[in-house]
Amino acid sequence: MTLNEAELGKEYIIRDINVNGDEDMKSFLFSLGCYSGEPITVVDKKKNLVVSIKDARYNIDPELATAIEI
Repeated sequence: MTLNEAELGKEYIIRDINVNGDEDMKSFLFSLGCYSGEPITVVDKKKNLVVSIKDARYNIDPELATAIEI
């Protein structure tokens, strides 16, 4: 399932990043600490998703969240 389908407050493990060959996007997500095997939690869902990765929070749009498989 993708990050868009995650429950609020529940910790998940990132299984894969599917950016359809966009190496810049994959590199960007990696720089945030978003890569396979890393825990991620959705903190809030409104227009965008607020996620917690390691000790930081990031605002991710729904299109990008679709690329993150948990």
